[in-house]
Amino acid sequence: MCFILPGYADPMTDPEFLRPLWVFGYGSLMWNPGFPVAEHGIAVLSGYRRGFCMSSIHHRGSAAEPGLVLALDIAADASCHGVAFKVAEGAEQDTLASLRERELISSAYYEAVVPLMLSDGRKALALAYVVDQHHNQYRGEMDLEQQAQIIAHAKGGRGPNTEYLWNTVAHLRELGIQDPELEWLDGRVRALKRP
Repeated sequence: MCFILPGYADPMTDPEFLRPLWVFGYGSLMWNPGFPVAEHGIAVLSGYRRGFCMSSIHHRGSAAEPGLVLALDIAADASCHGVAFKVAEGAEQDTLASLRERELISSAYYEAVVPLMLSDGRKALALAYVVDQHHNQYRGEMDLEQQAQIIAHAKGGRGPNTEYLWNTVAHLRELGIQDPELEWLDGRVRALKRP
């Protein structure tokens, strides 16, 4: 599913779409973008929150034992700090194809063009992947303890769910981005994993 702001064409049919192409990373894209980056910086997206609100049946879990991954969830009074990546010139189409293969594997995310405020004061429109609240993988109702119990045990094609959580938290700390919910989950999951 793809949501494009009015007045903008779909990137697959318009090669000049969003040149330069910016991508907003709020989870694994922050520490593993997987595409050539010309520049990057901390950015804030208003009207969305980051949370473990999507089941993962491929990358960090399985159909038998789903894990949880981060997603952007629409929330009017919220904001999400992450990383804005400017894609290297000439790599836009390959990056878009790669991101769609990675992020739209089960259609639980949809692609959106969102307005970011970069830490240096610039504004940019960026591609972001937002959870579809009507998809059967949406888990917005889970409390933090339920999330911790799942993350502590699930594994998928890209490794254990714990690795995903810990890498994300470590990268947020490195960037100086505070996320109290993820910090709580980090501590709780580590406690659950202790022998």
